[in-house]
Amino acid sequence: AGPRRPEVPTMVAALEAQPDPFDRLEYLDGDGEMLDGGDVLKCPVSNRVYVGLSSRSSEAGVQKLSRLLPNHDVIGVPTTKVLHLKSCVTSLPDGRVVGYDPLVDDPSVFPAYVPVPEEGGAHVVCLDDKTLLMAASAPRTAELYSGMGYDLEVVDIDQFEKLEGCV
Repeated sequence: AGPRRPEVPTMVAALEAQPDPFDRLEYLDGDGEMLDGGDVLKCPVSNRVYVGLSSRSSEAGVQKLSRLLPNHDVIGVPTTKVLHLKSCVTSLPDGRVVGYDPLVDDPSVFPAYVPVPEEGGAHVVCLDDKTLLMAASAPRTAELYSGMGYDLEVVDIDQFEKLEGCV
């Protein structure tokens, strides 16, 4: 997004200063190529990368990412109900994509989609192959994940959630 462009030089310097620097940095051309990190979701057990098509990520950005990741299927996903794709879906360690249906434009895009009963249940952090970090505000989703065999680290983040934050 335009307001974030001033961050680029600082990020480039930080990436280049890493002890194991990247081979190369690729840039979006600024001519319609847009990608926001919150719109990019990599599934851990497949070669799929989903990109939310939103006001912050464009079809041209999806095409550029597809060229940069030739061994991956980069799939554009309509994202009109939330700011970022990862505001409504998350990929679990086993490759299933979970989402809160009222916020997901088209669940059929995801071959292994599981709806969750609470919005906060779609926001998890995979700590390892068997452990998920999630908000205490989604107890029914916690039961669902436990039934799938995941161990859970549940945290109370109600003050963050009041400001539209999540884990």
